[in-house]
Amino acid sequence: MRGAIPLHHPARASCRHTELFASADEASGAALALALARDAMDDPADHRPWLWVQDRAAIRLSGRPYRPGLPTGLRHRLIHVAAPRAEDALFALEEGLRCRDLAFVIGEVAGNPAALDFTASRRLSLAAERHGVPLWMVRLSARHDLGSARMRWDVAAAPSPSPRWNRDAPGDPRWRADLFRAHVFQPGQWIVGDDGERHSLAVFATDHGGVVSDAGDRSLAAGSGQA
Repeated sequence: MRGAIPLHHPARASCRHTELFASADEASGAALALALARDAMDDPADHRPWLWVQDRAAIRLSGRPYRPGLPTGLRHRLIHVAAPRAEDALFALEEGLRCRDLAFVIGEVAGNPAALDFTASRRLSLAAERHGVPLWMVRLSARHDLGSARMRWDVAAAPSPSPRWNRDAPGDPRWRADLFRAHVFQPGQWIVGDDGERHSLAVFATDHGGVVSDAGDRSLAAGSGQA
């Protein structure tokens, strides 16, 4: 099954806070968070800045954002915050979510710091929902804990396809995305990546799941132009 992920589904508005659990040994968490954030933007002409917050442990494990490697339309709009502690990162994230002049916010925190408990997670969810600024929270090498995010994913790298023209070049990125908790959608696993034709995220393989629990809602893996 192949089709665009319906991030513009009506239920999308209630999923302002998303968590992505990923290994610190690869960049899958931050890469997919950025891809999802970019794909979910309502207006392609939206030129507002966006915020990326990392705590010191996350920077040590995964490094700082490499601006020249970001999508062209996002490079000059990045605001990066390097927080010394998880507490400081959470403060910066909440303040960012209160600013409607930001297109979206990405947070990157390593492990399971005591500061990121359910209360702190709930504060982030409320701020994102109240002010309409999406939060994509990357949890590096963290165990599943209590959290209020409406969608929670396990993310890992998947094999890239062979390039069409140059077989020696690196292929487009692919991710194995395991949705283990969602407010509307049922859990499931998908292989997702960039759809070069539509310039959006697409599902390239479906392992299982994908049917939402509420009547009338569509599959997370379903979209227009399926083949």
